[in-house]
This record gives sequence, C-alpha cells and structure tokens, in this order.
Amino acid sequence: MAARPVSRRSAVDPFLAMDVLRKATAREAAGEAILHLELGQPGWPAPAPALEAARAALAADRLGYTEALGRASLRARIARHYGEAYGLDLDPARVVVTTGSSGGFTLAFLALFDAGAKVALAEPGYPAYRNVMRALGLKPLALPVGEAERWQPTVAQLVAAAEEGARGLLIASPANPTGTMLGEAAMKALAETCAARGVALISDEIYHGLTYERPATTALAHSDEAVVVNSFSKFYCMTGWRIGWMVVPEGLERVVERLAQNLFISPPTLSQIAAEAAFDAKEELEARRAVYAGNREVLAKKLAAAGLTGFAPADGAFYLYADVRRFTNDSAAFAEAMLAEIAVAATPGLDFDPGRGAGYLRLSYAAEADVIAEAARRIGDWLP
Repeated sequence: MAARPVSRRSAVDPFLAMDVLRKATAREAAGEAILHLELGQPGWPAPAPALEAARAALAADRLGYTEALGRASLRARIARHYGEAYGLDLDPARVVVTTGSSGGFTLAFLALFDAGAKVALAEPGYPAYRNVMRALGLKPLALPVGEAERWQPTVAQLVAAAEEGARGLLIASPANPTGTMLGEAAMKALAETCAARGVALISDEIYHGLTYERPATTALAHSDEAVVVNSFSKFYCMTGWRIGWMVVPEGLERVVERLAQNLFISPPTLSQIAAEAAFDAKEELEARRAVYAGNREVLAKKLAAAGLTGFAPADGAFYLYADVRRFTNDSAAFAEAMLAEIAVAATPGLDFDPGRGAGYLRLSYAAEADVIAEAARRIGDWLP
C-alpha cells in the first residue's frame, strides 16, 4: 500500500499548551482534581449581557450567515470602543470581525505577505504565530528578547531584521507569555521605523483591558497603516465563542473581505450578537480584572518565598513567565512532574522559545482566586 501523502506545510511544531491540556484532561477523566494553569482561559463564563443577548437570539433568530466582514452593528460598536478606550475616531469600514484572533492572524498574513516572506517577531512569543506563518509558507524571523530588552523587540532589532529582508513585524503588548508591554515611546518608535523601512506592522492587542499599573497603548495611535488584531476571548471571557476583530488600513478592507469570504464565509452569527452586548458589561469585567490582579500578587509572592523569583515583568495579560533554571534545565519534564505529583498543569517555556525555553515555565493566573491560591500553595510546598 502506498504511503499516505502529507504536505510539508503541515510539519509545524505542536502547541504544547494544548498538549498539556490533553494530558491534564485525561487525568481528570480518571478522577484526579487538576488545577489548570496551562491555558490562558478565564475562569468565568461570558458576561451576563452577552449571555442574555445570545439566549434571545437563539429564541428568535434564524442565525444565518452575516456579511463576511461581520454585522454592521458590531463593527460600528467596535469602532466606538476605540473612541471610548483610546480617544480615536475610527471608521467602522476598517473593522473586520473574525473567527477569533486566530482567524485575524491568518487573514493578516495572507493579505500582507507572499509565500517566502520573512516576518520578524519576538521570542519568546505565542507559538501559533510562527506555526501559522510556516504553514502559510512564510519565514518567521525570531528576535530574541529578554530582561535587557524588557522582553519586547527593539528598534535596533527591527532595523537589523529589515536589513535581513523582513517584510513584516509582529508585536504583542501585553505579550504572551511574558505579560510585558510596550510604552508609548517604544510603540511610536517601532511604528515610525516600520513606516520608514517599508515593513508591515501587525499588533496583537488581545490582552488590552487586562493591565494593572498603566493602560496599554494601541498601535493605531501611532500608525494608520498598522493592522491590529484583537479578540473577545480574554478580557471579555469568551474563548469558546471564537470571535475577534481586526482593524485594517484604509484600502485593505476589500482584500481582507475577499479572503474572508472564501476562507470563513462569515464569523459565527450567535457569537457576534453576544460580543456586541459584551461591551455593556464593563463593571462585571472590571471586577474580574481585579481578581486577576490579586491572583498575580498571590502567585508571585508564594513562589518567590519558595525560591522561584525570576519573573518577566507582568504588566498585563494573566501570565507569569518564570525562570526555573535554579530547579531544572528541562521545563518540559518539570511540567510533567508538576502535573503528576501535585496535579498542577503549567506550560513549558519551550512552547514560546524553542531555543531558551527549557529554562522557563508559563503559569496562567486567569482562574478563580481559590484555584490560584491552592495552586500557589502546592507549587510552593513542592519546590525543593
């Protein structure tokens, strides 16, 4: 029997956080109580207005296709959000509703780059960036960052990448896995350098709203040419609804629309209806953000007392990116042992940084406060 053909483009790395989830779920099915710190999954359901709108739609709506770019009312509400949150006057025509931020990144990569193009991005960083790029025939160009760069790419790195032929720069602020943010000056400098060098700028802003000392800045405040990707998954607690959005430069709308029509038809209608209502849940969502802030403090203090003190500055999002080199040089085995011995699931740093991640572990503090407190206790007692 002839071998089954498999495309070269499918040879991407696994998403280790999802592999950890699979193993943790298997242990749960066997009766074990697992504390989940492996995924960026809020510990609450969608906010009440979103659920109410979804129930009403299920009772009354046919839930057929929408336009490929999304419902006009949701696009207008997203545009209004940019006025409320950032003081920007945004044309709703530039808003594209997507099937999660994942759909947004796929559309952005296809709209901006030809196969073989180099796209620069920070490492450590969200693994699906580079994996999706490779599946689409792009070449991710890693910009190693660490404490010296405050875990964010620099103008000097961008200039070097452009000279190496980079056609794009992908930034994330707040970032996954580190939680670090670009300040106004750094964001402006990167945007201006991209413009001067002819480099497309893509800004991942899915953790906006989840900041603790200062608000995040949007790339749109510094460039009308930036492509911004955002999502209802994180701040709005709607991961499984698979709904997000993009803001694209004027003139790119039709390019993205043609791709969206053929790849996705339209985003999920029920999720769009719920997402529009989620904007009315500010008080509820702010209360949840306060819980994350408390979780961050509890987890960091408990782990520091146990000798795990090296964390990236967690300005936003809901992760601690922990330096575990004092305890191990194999974060994958370390995470396996943690799951097996104390039933706490976490993601090895190799997911985010194949070169240096063996010495790091990502811990999500997005769960309920009692879960994080218990996980912190278990890890603190377990560390040698």
